[in-house]
Amino acid sequence: MNQPSSLPPSSRQTFLGLRRLPARSAAWVMPLLLSLLMTFIVSLIRTVRVAGFSLDLPRLWLSAWALSWVVAFPTLLLVLPVVRRITAAIVEQPR
Repeated sequence: MNQPSSLPPSSRQTFLGLRRLPARSAAWVMPLLLSLLMTFIVSLIRTVRVAGFSLDLPRLWLSAWALSWVVAFPTLLLVLPVVRRITAAIVEQPR
């Protein structure tokens, strides 16, 4: 029995059971998620390429991932505004 919520949309819960963050949080949430996912995938590929599939792979991979994420997240925070401006200069804006 799914009843409509009497809470305003901004107070509704997400799939994790937590309230949504305010819209202004998008400026750091998007680079956070992007850096987590990209470094997770790229570090796995690189670690497998260097070390191969071994029992040591999880330890090596997580170590490489942690280091790469520590560099990637602040880098994304710094360069994303520049990349947005460059993208806006290259891509036609909707009318």
